[in-house]
Amino acid sequence: MSEELLGAGSDSDVYKTLLESTKAIPWRIDWQSMTFSYIGPQIEKLLGWSQDSWVGINDWVERMHPDDRDYVVNFCVSQSKAGVDHEADYRALTKDGEYVWIRDVVHVVRKDGEVEALVGFMFDISERKKTEDHLIRLQKQLEELSYQDGLTGIANRRMFDTVLAHEWAAAQQGGTPLSLIILDIDYFKQYNDHYGHIKGDEALRIVAKALAQATNNPRDFVARIGGEEFIWLLPDTPADKARQVAEKCMQLVRQLQIAHERSEVAPLLTLSLGVGTATPGADAVALSLIEDVDALLYRAKRHGRMRAEYGEF
Repeated sequence: MSEELLGAGSDSDVYKTLLESTKAIPWRIDWQSMTFSYIGPQIEKLLGWSQDSWVGINDWVERMHPDDRDYVVNFCVSQSKAGVDHEADYRALTKDGEYVWIRDVVHVVRKDGEVEALVGFMFDISERKKTEDHLIRLQKQLEELSYQDGLTGIANRRMFDTVLAHEWAAAQQGGTPLSLIILDIDYFKQYNDHYGHIKGDEALRIVAKALAQATNNPRDFVARIGGEEFIWLLPDTPADKARQVAEKCMQLVRQLQIAHERSEVAPLLTLSLGVGTATPGADAVALSLIEDVDALLYRAKRHGRMRAEYGEF
């Protein structure tokens, strides 16, 4: 069979030795009969199937992972018919029932303008795939971390901006109300000064966890946007429901019973909140709602803290 792949001649044995001493697995398929005229002996070491078990193209197809089969076969056949050299990655079945990642590099041999044969090499790319998968997982983790507040574990401002843009567009399209809560821990600088930053960080984590427990709607979204300030997005939520959520937030934090000796409004940690609701029109911008609700938060602080101010826009 090596003569059919390499051609007869005094050099064919040398070429055969070179080909069969590499890790790449050479092969040749006759186009008309769709049968293997050659496949390197390395195939048995890699996949466990003997050389003589590779008879026709069906042996190649059936030894491919079912999830890869349709795409790879259709791609390779279409490229071959067009006379285009190509390559494909897929998982090949071993005789032991495992799968190995293979890269097939294919050269289309033409004669008198017609496809005569396919010749190529199979490469074991399993280790490369493991490395690629590891890098993809790392990239995903880094991406997730870039949207996560490192201290509390909830979303950060960057993620909030992304979600707000999506929900604002949905509210505009559907004509539905969108509510927003911006809340602040009262006299938190004094808390840090008195109890220390380690206790302050712990308090922030506890408050963040409590806020996350207050969600009722799967689309409700809470994020830490800096320091002791949190923001809560309530899609498809009218003003009365937003008020209920705000009151629940204040209640949950009171129930934590976190001592705050330096607070000027209570002996425990408390919140101030701005709560606003809008049904955005086509020309409205999300920043306007943030500014309006932020103004409500500062009004709550001016009016004594440990309270919420409400508005509809």
